[in-house]
Amino acid sequence: QVQLVESGGGLVQAGGSLRLSCAASARISSIHYMGWYRQAPGKQRELVARVNSVTSTQYADSVKGRFTISRDYAKNMVYLQMNSLTPEDTAVYYCNAYLPPREYWGQGTQVTVSS
Repeated sequence: QVQLVESGGGLVQAGGSLRLSCAASARISSIHYMGWYRQAPGKQRELVARVNSVTSTQYADSVKGRFTISRDYAKNMVYLQMNSLTPEDTAVYYCNAYLPPREYWGQGTQVTVSS
C-alpha cells in the first residue's frame, strides 16, 4: 500500500511558476514509475510527466521545456516544477505511483492559471 499526498497547487497568473510536491508513504526507490497526471473540467485525465526508477523521464508534448519532474529518494518525494504557466494548464493535478501490480493515486491538488 502506497499513500500519496500532493501539495503546492494554487492560483497563479499566466507566465508564473508553481512547484507541486508529492509525499509518498513508501520508499520511492522501490516504485517503478512516479508521475503527475492532470484532469481539466470536461476532459480526460492525461499524463503530464513521469520518472522511472532509473530517473528516465517522459513528458507530455504540451509541457516539454516548461515542466520538470524530479525525485528525492532520501525524502520519498516527487516534485513537478511548472514554469511559464498558461490558462491551458489549469486542472487538478494528481500524483501517481506504479508499484506492480498496483497503481496508486493521490487526492489531487488544484492548479488555476489566470490570464
